[in-house]
Amino acid sequence: MASAFTSIKQGLTEAIEYSEGKVRKAVIHEFSALDVKAIRAKLGMSQNEFASAFGISVSTLRHWERGDRTPQGPALVLLNVVAKEPDVVLRALAS
Repeated sequence: MASAFTSIKQGLTEAIEYSEGKVRKAVIHEFSALDVKAIRAKLGMSQNEFASAFGISVSTLRHWERGDRTPQGPALVLLNVVAKEPDVVLRALAS
């Protein structure tokens, strides 16, 4: 239990330092907006195939492609990885 506390305390300390502009070892990943339709087209998949392959509802995918909504959080991370390494993601999900 003590090691868990130490780890959490260290993470909180680093987060506070980062918020105060004292950047040390914190690694920040920023993801840009994506053209989801272009990613899907590059893979040659239909909306149903793409949604099924990556665990996304077809309705959500359609909203992203129309621009009604934008991917956030884990979905945005997944789509960034799919855009860069689609074969790796498909292989990993198939296992």
